[in-house]
Amino acid sequence: MNRFLPLVLLVIAGLGSLAHAAAPVKPNVVLILADDLGWTDLACFGSDLHETPALDQLARDGMKFTQNYSACTVCSPTRAALMTGKYPARLHITDWIPGAMPDNPKLIVPDWTKYLPLEEVTLAEVFKAAGYTTGLIGKWHLATAGSETYYPEKQGFDVNIAGTDKPQPPTYYAPWKIPTLQPDGKDGEYLTDRLGDEAVKFIERSKDKPFFLYLPHFAVHLPLQGRADLTAKYEKKIREGLNHKNAAYAAMNESLDTAVGRVRAKLAELKLTERTIVIFTSDNGGRVPTTSNLPLRVGKASAYEGGVRVPLIVSWPGVTKPGSVSNAPVITMDLFPTLVEMTGVPMGAARPIDGVSIASLLRGGTKPTRDTLYWHYPHHQHYQLGGAMPYGAVRSGDFKLIEFFNDMHVELYNIRDDIGEKNDLAAAQPKKAAALRAQLHAWRAEVGAQMPTPNPKHDPARPEFNPPPGKAKKAAE
Repeated sequence: MNRFLPLVLLVIAGLGSLAHAAAPVKPNVVLILADDLGWTDLACFGSDLHETPALDQLARDGMKFTQNYSACTVCSPTRAALMTGKYPARLHITDWIPGAMPDNPKLIVPDWTKYLPLEEVTLAEVFKAAGYTTGLIGKWHLATAGSETYYPEKQGFDVNIAGTDKPQPPTYYAPWKIPTLQPDGKDGEYLTDRLGDEAVKFIERSKDKPFFLYLPHFAVHLPLQGRADLTAKYEKKIREGLNHKNAAYAAMNESLDTAVGRVRAKLAELKLTERTIVIFTSDNGGRVPTTSNLPLRVGKASAYEGGVRVPLIVSWPGVTKPGSVSNAPVITMDLFPTLVEMTGVPMGAARPIDGVSIASLLRGGTKPTRDTLYWHYPHHQHYQLGGAMPYGAVRSGDFKLIEFFNDMHVELYNIRDDIGEKNDLAAAQPKKAAALRAQLHAWRAEVGAQMPTPNPKHDPARPEFNPPPGKAKKAAE
């Protein structure tokens, strides 16, 4: 009988190899988040100045969403929503950290949370539990100012490069003096280029097992510093009649695009393209007047479309039809359950998730049955003209209602017919406005949204906030 033993062992080994070969390889994920990038800031979304060939190619390779929304009109709440799949109102993370108060507010903001609690389950923790290597390269901004307690490595990331509590880099030119970005750059090295370098190195190091790379670039947030060579290039391109006409901002956009292109080139070099999901989006609308969000109204920090409608591109090789376009209303929180479904990783412990998976849509199937989205911003951003007051909003179908908390007046718009929100229908359609207001109030109660309270020291004879240029810039940051 012993003479058959080698044959038996060979058969067992072969079956084991077949079983191993049959085991599905989980897809990698590269999730890229731009900072303050407006809805029309990419060429493939209509920019008349910016050159974004890498992102335009990503759109040709995947699906472009024309009605994608950020979870908030400023950054930290959207980042928290992305990591957890929850509305910022449910998390009580409702302003950029640490936020700013006007000098003479009518309303006092609630005692909101200025960090992402460790008890929350992040996307990184979900992927790490499923055996993924997890890395963050770029801006975190979900920690209490001056504290490392809530840094990315405490939230499921194996690697943290450049992530801190800070909302922006001190400069885009080295030395940056970012403690989590080591070694510091050589004099004149450009930050967006360096983050591209770090992303490529992470992919190279992680290529032999599934990885989740979260790449939240600092660009195109202030300070407004484009590379000199690219700024000069756009200064020559600018002419009368363009919506986009800021050369330094255009240069920052191109550097961001180049960094995205380098990531995709490395994936191709390592033959990882076909099993890597790549997603690109922004944390809030573009900052006016640095950029233009036309035809949308105003921009970052505003209640209007310019504050929350942002690009979204998803490439899911072998699944999503190249060059496809969706007009389904989707929002930041949807990416959490979508990525879980796309990769097949376990969701983990039961918890409330406000996002809905759009994986079916990416497969060419039906849109989500949900048709209602909400926003809650009980804060002030007076550097931004137009709708930058404490507010709540709901979009249901084609209609969007905004409730401004200072005096509780509402505005109603048909977004399909009036994308620029020029025609307020609240007086003409009071029943629709009342129904949406009731819906908004019910949602606030359901998620435990914190509301501002009257300020007993408010002086109605003085403006709420009329800062000199220096203070206005500080508030913007």
